[in-house]
Amino acid sequence: SDFSYIANLSIFSLPSDIRCVLTVILASFAKAACHLRSKTVVVKCNQKEWLVLYNAHSKMDLGEILSYKPPKPAKRVAEDEPNDANKVPSKKSKPVSKSEFQSGADLSQKEKLKLLQLMEEEDESEATEVFDVTAIKRILLSFEKRVSKNQELRIKYPDAPAKFMESEIELNEEIEKLHILAANPDLYYILVEMGCVQTLLGLVSHENSDIILAVVDLLQELTDIDTLTESEEEAEPLINTLLTGQVIGILKQALEKLDEMVREENEGVHNILAIVENLTELKTVEVTKAVGEEGLLGWLLKRVSVRQYDPNKLYASEILAIVLQSNDTNQKLLGELNGIDTLLQALSFYKKKDPSTAEELETMENVFDCMCSALMFPANRDKFLEGEGPQLMLLMLKAKKLAAKPRTLKVLNHAMMGKEGAVNCTKFVEIYGLRSLFPLFMKTPKSKRNGLSEKEIEEHICSIVASLFRNASGLTKDRVIGKFTENDFEKVDRLMELFFKYYEMVKQVDQQIERERITLSNEEIPESEETNYLRRLDGGLYTLQSLGTITDELYECDRGGIRSRINKILNARKITYRELKDTLRQYDIE
Repeated sequence: SDFSYIANLSIFSLPSDIRCVLTVILASFAKAACHLRSKTVVVKCNQKEWLVLYNAHSKMDLGEILSYKPPKPAKRVAEDEPNDANKVPSKKSKPVSKSEFQSGADLSQKEKLKLLQLMEEEDESEATEVFDVTAIKRILLSFEKRVSKNQELRIKYPDAPAKFMESEIELNEEIEKLHILAANPDLYYILVEMGCVQTLLGLVSHENSDIILAVVDLLQELTDIDTLTESEEEAEPLINTLLTGQVIGILKQALEKLDEMVREENEGVHNILAIVENLTELKTVEVTKAVGEEGLLGWLLKRVSVRQYDPNKLYASEILAIVLQSNDTNQKLLGELNGIDTLLQALSFYKKKDPSTAEELETMENVFDCMCSALMFPANRDKFLEGEGPQLMLLMLKAKKLAAKPRTLKVLNHAMMGKEGAVNCTKFVEIYGLRSLFPLFMKTPKSKRNGLSEKEIEEHICSIVASLFRNASGLTKDRVIGKFTENDFEKVDRLMELFFKYYEMVKQVDQQIERERITLSNEEIPESEETNYLRRLDGGLYTLQSLGTITDELYECDRGGIRSRINKILNARKITYRELKDTLRQYDIE
């Protein structure tokens, strides 16, 4: 409406602070309505109505409102009044004087700050009034009624969509109202007590995809990771009820229904994956177990095997990497689902070209991590061989500049470890993998996009060589040993160089730990042992152990003058091999 004047305004009995607020709101109304043509508006509001009106507009741009100066309107006369210039206006229609109606632009900086503070406080008090237990229960009861009505109409008129279409529109509106709960996690328990969580889970299987998407969007907001982190205790009943209701399996069924070629449904898939990730953050063990038992693992595998990159593929690869890590059951299940072959196919996309974007690069890294986690389960190492995994990794290893190259070392390391990796060690030597491995042993690659540090690359290379010594036999082992006799024992020199490099690194960590141990009490020492071991591993202990194994194997075989070369290097450092053996035992290397 066009505010040409304000008649019958009974708000000046209010405090001046509130009057300032109303002035700003009226100014904003005038600004919004200045282009409309209408009759004079008479404003009649009591104090409560004005406060509600003020709260509804408290989120407007305050600076813009305060700086606005409404244009001085032309005087209008009501159509039903006589045009009498001498007529004295009645008391009720008396215009507000300029002194009484102060525009937002005339407020001082102090008044503006006070006004802003008042608006924020009123926001909080109004939210408390609106979102109370009674109001939430009223909304939930209305939601349940809409669900029941929709179900009845669908059953009664299964072949007449027009009969139940309106009820589904109403149901969708009720679902939208439930979003207010996301801002009030302390009221989640009402959702659980009234049984609405089961109702929502049931709607995820609804025949109408719009209803499915609305519920998924709601669940994603209710399980937002920021909300769960800040209000973990309040959210606990909701999360437990969702998991008890097999939410992972229900979401998996929804994923199979949605068509990602449709934009809205593609967003729905993304929201479902977000729900799974959010739940995993709070209930890692339970959700990881449910992903395997309730069928989502198979869908994730299928999703990462899609050749073309998209954001949902990235999301699926992240979740798959999480649920496979340190979970033997899921690792075993992946092997049974022919997952090793699926992951190899996904990795084969990058055997000749690099990912085109940073997001696609992250997706590739996640798939490599999935493969490494899967190979932690011993039986999957045989499946890796059957799927020609060593051959694929060697193709990538031969590439000169390839982002996947360093990661192939990590996969080969996992595939060759333990006695179950012996078959992969033999195959790697048979396909001439030593020709590509030892140049990397002699000079650690430094690629800007490799994603692995120099120390990590050296760890994987040394571990692979150590596995070759442990698992190879006969002619295969002879070929490995023969590599250390080439070019005047250059690889023996490199081996000892790396050994002493990592020995010094671990020694420095040990010295630091010993200095800290002196300051700790006896009660604190046992609690820090595990932490100290992890610090030593981070300092290079595992690589030192691998280098010690290689050195011991070469010294004991005494082939082609290797032992003499090792003794020569040790003599230059004024230590004997016996002293070196004592050092190896110190770090659990036999």
